Amino acid sequence: MDFAPSPRGREMLERLQAFMAEHVLPAEAAYREANHRLNGGSDWTRWQTVPLVDDLKEKARAAGLWNLFLPDPQLGAGLKTVEYAPLAEAMGRCEFAAEVFNCNAPDTGNMEVLYHYGSPDQKARWLAPLLRGEIRSVFCMTEPGVASSDATNMQATVREEGDALVLNGRKWWSTGLGHPRAQVAIFMGLSDEQAPDAHHRHSMVLVPLDTPGVKILRMLPAAGQYDPPYGHGEVQFDDVRVPKANLILGHGRGFEIAQGRLGPGRIHHCMRAIGAAEYALELMVARGLSRTAFGKPLLKLGGNLEKLAHARMAIDQARLLTLYAAWKIDTAGVRHAMTEISAIKVVAPNVLQSVVDQAIQIHGGCGLSDDVPLSGLHLMARALRLADGPDEVHCAMVARQELRRFQHRQEAA
Repeated sequence: MDFAPSPRGREMLERLQAFMAEHVLPAEAAYREANHRLNGGSDWTRWQTVPLVDDLKEKARAAGLWNLFLPDPQLGAGLKTVEYAPLAEAMGRCEFAAEVFNCNAPDTGNMEVLYHYGSPDQKARWLAPLLRGEIRSVFCMTEPGVASSDATNMQATVREEGDALVLNGRKWWSTGLGHPRAQVAIFMGLSDEQAPDAHHRHSMVLVPLDTPGVKILRMLPAAGQYDPPYGHGEVQFDDVRVPKANLILGHGRGFEIAQGRLGPGRIHHCMRAIGAAEYALELMVARGLSRTAFGKPLLKLGGNLEKLAHARMAIDQARLLTLYAAWKIDTAGVRHAMTEISAIKVVAPNVLQSVVDQAIQIHGGCGLSDDVPLSGLHLMARALRLADGPDEVHCAMVARQELRRFQHRQEAA
């Protein structure tokens, strides 16, 4: 195993960090102010893009820092997963940085789906404008009426009718649904209820959001925050008709596509979480050394030095585990890295949540305010423990794989 960045990866990371330091991080406070002013409230129809983000995107593209996640050297940076991971960590230090480099979810995952599984026509119509950053996309999988931690419970349907596919169902927590530039969704639904294997019963379909029968019902607040201008929406599909050509890869291939989509995507999420944890730790140390109580710096009171040490160890452990998962995806493929992918999905958000909680405690009331980004990072961590599968599902995956290895050892003995 070798996690050292290649010369190409190191050069890209240095350029990204320099761009972040010069352009992105200094704009963080201005971004929050502008976003709050332009996009207050739940009425997503009034939400607007934040102009400074669009300006930064143009600068990033001109600097060659664009589509860094995509392994294709013609369309992206051409980096392996383990090479991209440190870049994702660097982006995690700022809430809007990933969008600046056209590397934000759910667009990255949707672009990967189209890149790996899309037809030439699908790529021309949807992948090309997504890669240019002209439009945004949505992923519609989770449903309000079932326990979505088991995706085979999905009730939304995809049925053939003549030369069309007809979609019905309700989806929610569809990230990016409120964005003014959101134009297309990837909809996953039950297409063959009789298939013997429950993981071959579902399909994915491209749905333009202006198709008749698509109705956005609301944006869902997460802990009271609507996350504009992206939003996490609830959307109804009532007899939505799209051409059969909008089917991705083939009937019954939905779970296959989902696994290919989520593997690298979890590396991205986890490394951004680690970057956010590093930022929270820096804020914690700076605050703890600059404020004095009872005659001592805060950092030297109440066991805070020990908490600092444990936070450092936890962050470094999470990073190494995530880099190992990325290396295994690159060398063995997603199917052979399922234990590691599930492990990091549990570890990284929990580390972030713990570190941010300690940083908030050091900051006192300020930690809950918008003067520092800690409350937003805490919400991000808590949400990640549910997004793409809750902790319990991923722990169950790790346990199943471990039992399988034990049984193989017993049989070989």
